[in-house]
Amino acid sequence: MNRSLSYFLQTMLVGLLLQKTSFAQLKLPNLISDNMVLQRDLPLTLWGWATPGATVHFLFQGKSAETIAAADGKWKFRLSALKPGVPVEMSFTSEGRTTTVRNILVGDVWLCSGQSNMDYQLYKAKQSYPKEIADAGNYQIREFAVKNPYGFQKSENATGSWKPATPDNVLMYSAVGYFFARSLYEKYTIPIGIIHASYPGTAAEGWMSEEGLAQFPHYLEKAKPFRNERYSDSVKARDKRVNDEWMNEQRRGDTGLAKQWGSNNTDLSGWGKYSVPGYWEDQGMQQDGVIWIKKEIEVDASFLPGEKYLELGMIDDVDSTYFNGYWVGSKDNRYLERRYRIPDSIIRAGRNMITIRIVDKEGRGGVIAGRRYRLTNGTTSIDLSGEWNLKTGVVMRPMPVGSFTRIEYLPEIMYHSRIEPLIGYGIKGVLWYQGEANTGKAIEYRTLLPAMINDWRTRWGQGNFPFLIVQLANYMKPPVEPVKSNWAMLRESQAKVADSIPNAGLAVAIDLGEEFDIHPANKKDVGERLALTARHLVYGDKKTVYSGPVYKSMTVENGKVVLEFDHKGKGLTGKNGELMYFATAGADRVFHWARAGIRNGKVIVWSEKVKVPVAVRYAWADNPQGANFYNVEGLPAVPFRTDNWDN
Repeated sequence: MNRSLSYFLQTMLVGLLLQKTSFAQLKLPNLISDNMVLQRDLPLTLWGWATPGATVHFLFQGKSAETIAAADGKWKFRLSALKPGVPVEMSFTSEGRTTTVRNILVGDVWLCSGQSNMDYQLYKAKQSYPKEIADAGNYQIREFAVKNPYGFQKSENATGSWKPATPDNVLMYSAVGYFFARSLYEKYTIPIGIIHASYPGTAAEGWMSEEGLAQFPHYLEKAKPFRNERYSDSVKARDKRVNDEWMNEQRRGDTGLAKQWGSNNTDLSGWGKYSVPGYWEDQGMQQDGVIWIKKEIEVDASFLPGEKYLELGMIDDVDSTYFNGYWVGSKDNRYLERRYRIPDSIIRAGRNMITIRIVDKEGRGGVIAGRRYRLTNGTTSIDLSGEWNLKTGVVMRPMPVGSFTRIEYLPEIMYHSRIEPLIGYGIKGVLWYQGEANTGKAIEYRTLLPAMINDWRTRWGQGNFPFLIVQLANYMKPPVEPVKSNWAMLRESQAKVADSIPNAGLAVAIDLGEEFDIHPANKKDVGERLALTARHLVYGDKKTVYSGPVYKSMTVENGKVVLEFDHKGKGLTGKNGELMYFATAGADRVFHWARAGIRNGKVIVWSEKVKVPVAVRYAWADNPQGANFYNVEGLPAVPFRTDNWDN
């Protein structure tokens, strides 16, 4: 036998042995594991892997079944619909090996997906919800957080495990998902399982399969080259190299590191002034690179007892924070809130120094407004806003982040990473909090999101399961005059999708956002409004008021616009006074702020600047902060416009 043939046969034999070994042990997907929640009232599929051709035995509630593992090692069992009940267990046996899954609940399973506001974990808002976290001992609520690495390869197993709701575990739950689950459980006392599969910054096209994107060829073309893993890895390596070189250069060039400006012995005589909070570009300094800021504070001896925290809001982009020369914390993302514990060993009565080294990669830099800036012991606080000392460590060219390819944001990739391994696991429905990444193509979203929903429904094979959408919260600077708004257009697209596809609903969050933070901390109201929508749409509680006022029609009478609404509940109201954020326009399509009042269950809108009104808009802005049109039940009106003009 020649050497090449011998090598070929040996290679084949090793490959077959490895293939057999890979299935030699009975294996279950991570979803089918201890503490899982199974969907009630629905025929279910259970699956796993074993040696190809091996018999797999299944035992559950005194009933047994068996099947044969297919050529690829995969096997399946079908379960008849189950009713909610006490914790149960099931076992699987193949080739002498038995795996038992314990503490199983039967209830309702909701898939929570989207981008960073769904990904927002409860620990980030723990200062807002101390009681809710402390009271979280409910083993009837469980979450499975999907943590698969992103990639285009087919995924058959979701990385993660089921975690019951305890004070420690809920800190890592999706905050929206937890408050939704808690609200439903309190109403129905049915076990609730949350499968949390989200990823910050992702667009809707990232959550769709190749087939689902068939009507969007531009997205397929964008993803195509990155399906080649070798090419994808080379792009990631290139971007990492550019990032690392920039970061190394700023460290090497930083005078502050060389002269130890983090210490308390720094001479501040040559330092400038900087007002916290604020971007330094707004205070006359245009630069990227490293900026050091310092503030001296006086601490009274009465302040020292108890745990002490330094709260600095959010910082653009990367901070390294020192207290009396000791490093106390660092965050590498502008969206992460800075809250650092100050040990008793480094704080003293009298003079104390706070130092922050800020790395600004590109764009604006500084301490972002809209948060608390203080040293606190939980009872009293020392205000840190106002004047700080500032000095440049090194001036850098902007990091070329615009040239980077964020592979995790590409079309299809989140479908393969976070959705594909879940398909087949029975669910009640989906909660979807996403849209920020699609505001640049708000009109396209009206066809893109329905295509994604149809893609998921088709693959699950459960029919038109419920799909509940969170409308984007208010964000960014409130407008002085009525303006065009991509965020308002995206909200309109979300509302149209919820209204036009079967078994869909909308939870409005127009009053829950924050001007300076795209990730508002109020996730409790979001979860509870989703639960109201579910109660009405999914659980049959038709008397539940689940929506604020929804625009129905308009007429013009004597130079004023008369608006009719659905979902008025027990009546319409202007929360905290006269109705705000209505605007009206005439045939010239120029909008002006308008007066508005409620009369006989209708809203009357008028403006002295518009004698013959033809259109009205409400809360039509990125951030219509102060919009206050509600029903008596306390649910905000859905932002709307009566026209169909180009934004």
